[in-house]
Amino acid sequence: MRHAKLRHMSPVLEPNPPDSHKKLGLVLGAMLVVTVIISVIATLASP
Repeated sequence: MRHAKLRHMSPVLEPNPPDSHKKLGLVLGAMLVVTVIISVIATLASP
């Protein structure tokens, strides 16, 4: 059985992530913000 090499894996939250990780974080953050805004508007608009 082969074991996974965990020592070469980078941490989940790096202090200086590569550009692709920055873009992914921005996209996921934007999706979360849009979801929250839509939820707030829907809550205020409901009777």
